[in-house]
Amino acid sequence: MKAKEIRSTDKGTIDEKISELKKELVKINAQVAIGTALKNPGEIKKIKKMLARILTINYEKTKKNLKK
Repeated sequence: MKAKEIRSTDKGTIDEKISELKKELVKINAQVAIGTALKNPGEIKKIKKMLARILTINYEKTKKNLKK
C-alpha cells in the first residue's frame, strides 16, 4: 500500500491491516527463532516498513482529528 492509499482508507480497515501485519511479523519472527529458512528474507523488512508507515499515518490522522 502506498501512503496515498492508506490516507484514503477508513479507520476500521487500517486497524485490520495493522493487526494482520503484526500477526504476520510474529509468525515470521517465530520461524527465524526456530531456525527455519525463510522463502523471502526481505519480507521482514518490507512488513516492518509497511507497519511503520501505517502507524505513522494513523497517528497523523488521530492528531489531526484531536485538533478539530
